[in-house]
Amino acid sequence: MKNIEDIIINEDTLLRDALTIIDKSSKQICLVLDDSQKLLGTVSDGDIRRALLNNISLEDTIKNVYFKEPTVANINDSKETILNICKTKKIHQIPIVDNNNNIIGLEILDELIGNTSKVNKVILMVGGLGTRLRPLTENTPKPMLPVGGKPILQTIVEKFVSYGFVNIVMCIGYKSHVIQDFFEDGSRFGANIEYILEDKRMGTAGALSLLSVKQTPKEPFFVMNGDLLTNVNLEHLLNFHLQNNSTATMCVREYDFQVPYGVVKIDNGHIKSIDEKPIYKFFCKCGYIYARCSVP
Repeated sequence: MKNIEDIIINEDTLLRDALTIIDKSSKQICLVLDDSQKLLGTVSDGDIRRALLNNISLEDTIKNVYFKEPTVANINDSKETILNICKTKKIHQIPIVDNNNNIIGLEILDELIGNTSKVNKVILMVGGLGTRLRPLTENTPKPMLPVGGKPILQTIVEKFVSYGFVNIVMCIGYKSHVIQDFFEDGSRFGANIEYILEDKRMGTAGALSLLSVKQTPKEPFFVMNGDLLTNVNLEHLLNFHLQNNSTATMCVREYDFQVPYGVVKIDNGHIKSIDEKPIYKFFCKCGYIYARCSVP
C-alpha cells in the first residue's frame, strides 16, 4: 500500500497545483480530503484535462472538478477483494479507507498483481497437541486437518506467499514429521520454510527463544497460530504497524455479549436505572500477532 502524503489536497487547491502534484508523483492521482482526513474524492490528470476543455482555468480550484464518488476499498478487505474491485471497475488506483471513511493509503493495481518477495519473516506456531479435536488429531496435528480440501496450514502458507511473505519458520512439536514430510523446504509452495523443534511445550515466547542466530528476525515479523484461517490483509497489517511505530501490534476480534436480563444499577441501596438486555462489546485476541521487535 502506497504512502499518500505527497498526493493529499483539499477543495481549495488550484488546478495548477493539483496538476503539478500529479506530474511529480508516480501515482497519477490526488486524494481530496477534508480537515478531519475523511476522503471527499479524487482528481486525476483526466479530470483536469476535461475541466480545461470546458474553459475552466488552471487558476480555479478543484472544488467543481474532482470526482466526488470514487470507488474505495476498506482496510479490512483482502488482497483478492481489492483486485476484484479494480478489475471490475477497470481502475488502476484505489483509495483505502477505514470504517469511518478516513483515508489510510492507496493501492496500485500493477503492484497488487506483481508479487514482490518481502524480507519479513513469518513464524507459525504448529506444535500443539490439539486435544480438543481428538480423535481427529490422534494421528494428525491440528494444523494439518483438512478444511476446504487441503490442510489448514497449507492455506495459511499460501496466503502469506500470495502477499510476498515467503520466509517462514514453523515451530513444530506434536507429530512434527507429518508437517515436515508435507512441506519439506517449502519450495513446492513458493516459500522458504525452516523448522524449530520443541522437545517440550514452551508456549509462544519459549518457542521464539529457540530461534537460531540465522533465524532471528532483523525486520518486523509475524507470529501466528498455525490453525487460524483469516482474511486479514497482511500488507495492510504490516503498513498499519509501521505507520504507528508500534512495539507490537495484535489482531483482535470484536465480540458482542448480550445479557439476557435487565441489568439493575444500584447506588447505596437505591435503584438508579434498569438497562434492559444490554449488549457489551469486547476485543478478544485471535491468535494473530504482528511484532516489530527482534527476538533477543
